[in-house]
Amino acid sequence: MRYVFAEAQLRHRPPTFLVRGQPKPSPEKAERAEALVGSLRARGATVEEPPSYGAGPRAAVHSADYLRFLETAHARWSALPDASEVIVPNVHRNTDMAEYPTGIVGQAGWHMADTACPIGAGTWEAVCGGADTAVHAALMVASGRERAAYALCRPPGHHASRDMAGGFCYINNAAVAAQAMLPVLAQQGRAPRVAVFDVDVHHGNGTQAIFYERDDVLVVSIHGDPNNFYPWFAGYAHERGKGRGLGSNLNIPLPMGTEESTFLDAVDGALTHIAAFGPEALVLSLGFDTYVGDPLAFFKVTTPGFAALGRRIAGAGLPTVVVQEGGYDCDALAVNLASFLDGFEGGLTEAAR
Repeated sequence: MRYVFAEAQLRHRPPTFLVRGQPKPSPEKAERAEALVGSLRARGATVEEPPSYGAGPRAAVHSADYLRFLETAHARWSALPDASEVIVPNVHRNTDMAEYPTGIVGQAGWHMADTACPIGAGTWEAVCGGADTAVHAALMVASGRERAAYALCRPPGHHASRDMAGGFCYINNAAVAAQAMLPVLAQQGRAPRVAVFDVDVHHGNGTQAIFYERDDVLVVSIHGDPNNFYPWFAGYAHERGKGRGLGSNLNIPLPMGTEESTFLDAVDGALTHIAAFGPEALVLSLGFDTYVGDPLAFFKVTTPGFAALGRRIAGAGLPTVVVQEGGYDCDALAVNLASFLDGFEGGLTEAAR
């Protein structure tokens, strides 16, 4: 298994986000990535710095207007009189508004779904590094050079849609990885079908939206019930896809307080559904915010539970790219990643026998 991480991802330093109207320190901090890298190095792993893959993989998933905004937003915002250090919009578009503004304040509201995705001086470099990390891992797996690869992406990505940031996310790394794999698989004569399996505690609404009308990418998500949890407006069981994509989206919302055994049973059911789709490869959106000690405290997965998750993912028997999403208990991230990798790598060894 190969491990990929771009150091540029540490440049993103969001100071705060709003919780019930109150500014709180952002839990999506660089120390998350440092803890995860430390876990990899403690197990003797070589952590690769990815090359730059340029704008192409990002543009294959996100709109040109959105990418232009992300690249230029901070400089344009900083030129305003009395501007804040980071971009936090004070207005957001709604379904009755359809005119794209030219000014930076309006564009911030157009492209930022909430106040949890501030844009600072290092955000663009960080999210490009995350996309490069995802692409590098994806290409190694799609080409057949590796059976599995771990893309340590930070900030996370699964809430980012085609033209909007949200929920700590800017570039949808899992979608970038899945999209990058398809043409490589096609060149090898394989049926270009990929499954994205999201086990973060939040629904991957951005990933769902990007692939919602397509039948070459299956999106399956296990997450906290959005009736009472972020992202609120997506992630319901009746959302099954649209047009050609009808049937290529599966949501499994679970209630607050879900026990580990229930979560793992849902994983088993999801993997059965994925097998029926017949993908050539799997992208796992891996979140550790399902952990019983996470500040979000929505599910009750234990550290050994992540090993059980890893064994199940390996047991699917698919070339796999693991893309890091959330997880905000920095003191537990290292051991939780180690547990997942122990289970996953052990599962790979068993499958090879």
